[in-house]
Amino acid sequence: MGNEELLEYYRLFDALLYTMTDVESFDIEEIKNALADLCKFFKISKGITEFYQNISNEKANKGDVFVGYDNGEDCVEIISRRIVTKSMAVVKCSAYRSEKIPPLSADDVQRVDLVMRTVLSFISRNRLQNVVEKFTFYDEYGYRNVRSFIRYIENLDEKGILSGHTAIYYNLRHFTLINREIGRNNGDIAMRNFFNMIENIVGDNGIVCRVGGDNFVSVFKDELLDDILKIVKGVPVVYDNNNQKRIMVSASTGVFRITDEFVYETPGDIMDRILSSSQAAKIGGKDSIVFFDDKMEIGKEKRMKIQQLFPIALKNKEFKVFYQPKIDIQTGELVGAEALCRWFKEGKIIPPMEFIPVLEYSTDICQLDFYMLDNVCKDIRRWLDEGHKVVRVSVNLSRKHMMDVDLLDHIIEIVDRNNVPHNYIEIELTETTTDVEFRDLKRVVSGLQQAGICTSVDDFGMGYSSLNLIREVPWNVLKVDRSFLPLDEENSQSTRNVMFKYVVGMAKELGLECVAEGVETKRQVEILKNNQCVFAQGYYFDRPLPLDEFEDRLIKHHYIIDSGVPD
Repeated sequence: MGNEELLEYYRLFDALLYTMTDVESFDIEEIKNALADLCKFFKISKGITEFYQNISNEKANKGDVFVGYDNGEDCVEIISRRIVTKSMAVVKCSAYRSEKIPPLSADDVQRVDLVMRTVLSFISRNRLQNVVEKFTFYDEYGYRNVRSFIRYIENLDEKGILSGHTAIYYNLRHFTLINREIGRNNGDIAMRNFFNMIENIVGDNGIVCRVGGDNFVSVFKDELLDDILKIVKGVPVVYDNNNQKRIMVSASTGVFRITDEFVYETPGDIMDRILSSSQAAKIGGKDSIVFFDDKMEIGKEKRMKIQQLFPIALKNKEFKVFYQPKIDIQTGELVGAEALCRWFKEGKIIPPMEFIPVLEYSTDICQLDFYMLDNVCKDIRRWLDEGHKVVRVSVNLSRKHMMDVDLLDHIIEIVDRNNVPHNYIEIELTETTTDVEFRDLKRVVSGLQQAGICTSVDDFGMGYSSLNLIREVPWNVLKVDRSFLPLDEENSQSTRNVMFKYVVGMAKELGLECVAEGVETKRQVEILKNNQCVFAQGYYFDRPLPLDEFEDRLIKHHYIIDSGVPD
C-alpha cells in the first residue's frame, strides 16, 4: 500500500472513530457510511456484525445481526473476530470478499482486523449502555418502572413544563380474581393489553410505568385525562386473540392535576398525592376515581400521628374491649358476642374508623388484633373462674395476618396461654377484602377448625367474590351484612327481602350458622323469624358494651324479644 493509499486509510479510519466517539450523540447512518467507505477501500463485499446476550443465545441463533455493508457480490468470508464480554455477551464481526480479486496483503489484513476490533468495542460499549438502561429503567416484564417515572417528572421540571400535566396512580381492581378466573398467563396478557390502551393514548405526550404487581403510575398532558379516565373506569380487554375472549378490567385511580400553584421539590411530592388519592379510591367502593385535594394532606398528617401514637397506646393499654351481644331471637338467650376495639385517649374515645384503616396500611393492625384476642381470653378465663355462664366470643382478624405463615400457632398459643377452652373462641375474618390468596385463607380456616376454634366470615355480600368465598373456604358461621337486611317499609317482594331470604336459605343448606348484623327494629326481628334466621346482632338488643355492662348481660343472660331489652 502506497503512501497516498495509507493516508486515505487513516482518513477513513479517523472518520469512523469520530462517528463512534461523538460525546454529544452518534448517528447510526453516519457510522454505516463510514464503514461502507472502509469496505469499498479494501474491496470488501460485505461486512456483518452479530450480538448475542449470552452464549446459549448464540448457539440458538437468537440475537441481533447488523449488515453494515453489502454490495451484492458473491463472496466468501476472509476474516472473522469474536469476543465474549465480562457479562458473557457475545459480539462477532465478519468480513467477506470476492474470490475473483487478489487477496489482501498481510498488512491490510491487520488493518481490516483493527477496524473490526474497533467495531466490536463500539458495539460492546453501546450494547452495555442499552443493558444498563434496560435494567435501571425497566422491570423484568419489560414495563417502564418507577425510576422511569421519576426521571420523566424531573425532565419536565427541568424544562419548566410540569404545570399542565396530570399524574395518576392506578390499581387494577379484583385482579387476583381475574387471574384465578382466566389463569395467570391470560391475566398477564390482559394486564399488558390494558396498559397498552393507556399507553396508546399517552403516546409521546407522557409516560406510563409499572410500580409493581397490578399498580401503575402515569403522567401526561391535561387534555388526555378524559380519554384515560374512560379506560380506567372499565373496558373489555382481549386476552385470547385466537378466540377473541375478553374480560372487563377497571382500576381504582388517584388523580393529581399539576397547576401553577403547585410547588415542586421532589418527585415524592407528586407520588404522595397520587398514592393518597388512589388509596382513597381503592377503599371508596363505587367511587373508583378520586382527585387529590388539600383535605387528603390533612388526612395524611392524622394517619402519621396515629401511627406514631399507636405503640405507646398499646403499651399503656389504652385500647379496651367492648362486647356486642348476639341473641337467639327464638328464645331471647344471649348466645355469643363480638369483641370490638375502642381507643380511649385522654378521656376521649377515638372512633374506630379513624384508626383501624390507618393500622390496616401496615402490620400494626396485627399487633392490635393479638392484643384484643389476648384480652378477650383473659376475660373469658376470669368469667369461667367466677362461675358465669360463658358464651362464645368472636374476635376480628385482619387479612394482613395471611402473610404470617405461623398464624395458626400464634392464635392457639394465645388461647392456650390463657387456659381458655377452644370452643369459646371464634375467629372472624372480613369478606370485603379480595386481594388475598384463597389457598392461604383455606389453610388458616381449616387449621383453626381442626383445633376446635370456630370461624366466621363477616359482612357477607359486601365483597366481589362472596359465592367463591363460601364455596371454597369451610366456614362455620356466615354473618350477613346489614345492607342485605330489609328495611321496615319494604314489602315482602322487595329486592332486599328476596336476597335476604335466599342468602339465609343458602347458609342453612350449606350447614352454616347464620347471624344477621345491624338489626335495629322489631320489624326486622320479625323478618328474621319469617326467614328462619335464628341469630341476631344489633342496636335493637344492645350497642357494643364496656366490660362491666356486658358482664351484667352475662348474668341476666336473656332478652325480651318484643322490646329488645335484657330480661
